[in-house]
Formats: sequence, C-alpha cells, structure tokens
Amino acid sequence: MRAFVAVAVLALCGVLVGCENNKPKVESIEAPPPNPVAEAKAILNNYANGMPVTSEAESFPDIVQRVRQVDSAKADILDKGFKEILANKQNPGPKARELLKKL
Repeated sequence: MRAFVAVAVLALCGVLVGCENNKPKVESIEAPPPNPVAEAKAILNNYANGMPVTSEAESFPDIVQRVRQVDSAKADILDKGFKEILANKQNPGPKARELLKKL
C-alpha cells in the first residue's frame, strides 16, 4: 500500500510540474488614450438625436481641457457651445448639430 501511495504522489507531482511549463504567456497591451474630440462628438450626437442634458454636463470643462491639449481651436468652439447648451438645457439638439458641423 505504501508503494502505491508513493507512486501516486510521484505521478501527481510529475503531472503538476509538467503542467507548469505549459502555462499560457500573459501579455499586457496598452490601449491608446481616448480621443477627447470623439468623446465630445458622441455627447453632441446624443443631444442631436434627442437625448436630454444630464449629469454628463458636469464633465464639459474636463472635456474642453483635454480637447485643448490636441486642438485649441476646437476647444474654444466646444467651450462656447457647451455653455450655450447649458443655457438652453431644454432643447440642446439644434446647438449640438451646429457644433458637430464645426468639429
């Protein structure tokens, strides 16, 4: 019986050690940072399609700041347009469509 247990333990150890060499290699891939202009366009598309202004409006200054890092002219357009949308929250669609044409 001891011999059987010893053989079983050795066989199990051999299987476990053999499997370690076959582990899949884990690779990390860095995703590119999100495009802030595309993010702004997505929000504006929602407004143009009838979505109301909700809590995402709190992120407008941050979006403008991130757009400014890649294109200051578009950031100025967005800043002014977002302020106009906030001033007319009940009907953001027309202003959103206008902004989309400028971006």
